[in-house]
Amino acid sequence: MVGTTAIKTTVTRYAVLLTGLFFMGLGISLITKSYLGTSPISSVPYVLCLVFPVTFGEFAFLLGVFFLCIEILILGRNFPRIQYLQVFVGLILGFFIDLGMLLFASVNPGFYAAEIITLLLGCILLAFGVYLEVSSNTFVYPGDAVVKIIANKAGKKFGTVKVAFDMTLCCSAGIISFFSFGTIKGLGEGTLISALLVGYIITAISTLFLYFNVGGSLFHPGR
Repeated sequence: MVGTTAIKTTVTRYAVLLTGLFFMGLGISLITKSYLGTSPISSVPYVLCLVFPVTFGEFAFLLGVFFLCIEILILGRNFPRIQYLQVFVGLILGFFIDLGMLLFASVNPGFYAAEIITLLLGCILLAFGVYLEVSSNTFVYPGDAVVKIIANKAGKKFGTVKVAFDMTLCCSAGIISFFSFGTIKGLGEGTLISALLVGYIITAISTLFLYFNVGGSLFHPGR
């Protein structure tokens, strides 16, 4: 009986992770389709997909592999072998990003207010996805894992390192775009808004779930 319960819990957690990655992919895609700038974590993959004949999601996956390699270099022998499975998180997220771009192919906001609404809807989807991803207590996208490792190694707060990390990605995307097109593509006010807003939305979602006791111990493991 105990074994059956453990199996059900494990299956549930991975189902929550998969659902979270699905919403993250949709959120990233919708933010991008607002044409106000993509999210910081997806800025480099998006600009690269404009330069090379490789999809947005495929570059997101490749960037995840790059981040995973950085994790391994930092931790060395202390890198937990099970965390190699992060590569599949990146692969699945990349697939859902491409799926989202396909599903939202007809989304083309014709005026600024519609672009803002599209952006906000994308931020909500992304925040909900991240909340589910973290709540699953399984694996996270390598881009988030590497920030946590760097913060721990440097003795800095996660939020501080996350801001510096996102700025580095955006600057890298801007440089790639400028040298490829002579202008900045994929970055804009939407990039800044999503960077600032998603965290607050995650907090709001967490508060609502806690208030209405949604998900029980799965979504609030510390209770």
